[in-house]
Amino acid sequence: MEKFDSIICVGQTPWKGDYQKSVVQMMTELAVRHRVLYVDYQYTLKDWAMGVAGLQDVPVQELARLKNPLTKKVFENGSEVYVWTPPLMLPINWLSAKPYDVLIRQNVGRMVKGIRQIMQQLKMNKPLVINAFNPVFGLPMLHQLNEFATIYYCFDEITAASWISRHGDRYESRYLQRVDAVITTSETLRRSKSILQPKAYCVKNGVNFDLFNQARQLAEMQPPAKPIVGYLGTADNRINLDLVEHCVRTMPDVLFQFIGEVNEPSIKQRLSSYTNVEFIPPHQPAELPALLSKMKAAMIPFVCNEHTYTIYPLKINEYLAAGLPVVSTPFSILDDFDGVIELADSPIAFAQALRRALSDTSTQRLNERITMAKANSWQRRAEEFEAVIQQI
Repeated sequence: MEKFDSIICVGQTPWKGDYQKSVVQMMTELAVRHRVLYVDYQYTLKDWAMGVAGLQDVPVQELARLKNPLTKKVFENGSEVYVWTPPLMLPINWLSAKPYDVLIRQNVGRMVKGIRQIMQQLKMNKPLVINAFNPVFGLPMLHQLNEFATIYYCFDEITAASWISRHGDRYESRYLQRVDAVITTSETLRRSKSILQPKAYCVKNGVNFDLFNQARQLAEMQPPAKPIVGYLGTADNRINLDLVEHCVRTMPDVLFQFIGEVNEPSIKQRLSSYTNVEFIPPHQPAELPALLSKMKAAMIPFVCNEHTYTIYPLKINEYLAAGLPVVSTPFSILDDFDGVIELADSPIAFAQALRRALSDTSTQRLNERITMAKANSWQRRAEEFEAVIQQI
């Protein structure tokens, strides 16, 4: 039986960034046993202009081909990933369907031409294509790379992602029916995508266990001096602001830290007046353990709606690897964490649960949290992903 000789991953996520990304982590682990080429974010002429002006972090020289757009990343686990910056794309997302469909084929055609050249350079002949939440590029790319098979890696609900929802939904529905399989990061997503693609599998998000467990080791050397409840990641419209504000107002002795970007203006507008709220800008992953080590508990205060119901959050296992007690709203199917995290569905109940978490000094529960996170490492998730590939 014919097999693939490499993996080409086409994503909508820049490889470089200030936070842990599921597709980057997964490709890093798959690269231990497979040759991997990662096709980086498709920057547009508008992005490039913003980069030249210093208003956006953009690989300006690579896009202008003043530097080699192909780089090799080498990791501590022994893996190597080739990351390729595609040529500049036309900014067309604002267009209506008809002109968009014409121009997206032009964008894809230029990218495919470049990928073929890289395949020749790296001697990749029969790749497995993994499309990471990018169906608008994926659909025109089908059967363009002599691929062994195509897997759609879906880690969000496309109708809820404003940056891609304009055209993403109609492209995804057609793409799902033509790929060889879909892998989702939550059971809810798997169920919804299986309506159009029966070969649907769930491989949940994992954790860089060794990195985040450093927070526990640091906390043992220097225990937190004051009660800090932390939130790690982007703070956006998923945050239940009424719930958070109640906790902040009724727990003035506790410092609430938000580490990461704040994409919902009302969060800062309503919480900045409280002296026990602190907003910390995004940090590189290697810097996060030091911040987490100062916390006594962590929270996931998401609203409960159709969008959040599809989420399996990266941060939950990162908190647990750090040994932190976790309080979350029941926004999704979180049965995996029964008895390990506490769920609370109202402002009063959430504040009470945080009090219990802050006073939780049980060594047994600490070990349970760390053991669960270790079982959910990206290494384990990559093995699950490979099991799906074997079925295809």
